[in-house]
Amino acid sequence: MEITVNGEKQHHRDPLTVGGLLQSLGIDRRSVVVERNLQIVARTEMENEPVVAGDAIEIIRFVGGG
Repeated sequence: MEITVNGEKQHHRDPLTVGGLLQSLGIDRRSVVVERNLQIVARTEMENEPVVAGDAIEIIRFVGGG
């Protein structure tokens, strides 16, 4: 299936969840906020939230500074 992640087209196998996508990208879900089709995905729902063909996913990382 084809999805868009942070503005870039990517191909992934079905089935996929938001949590599975983060794992495949090597991203710790505790350090990001994920938006799926303009809706924020609750951290507690990432493992159950399906990703389907055509989805637009935005992964926002927390950055510390001072």
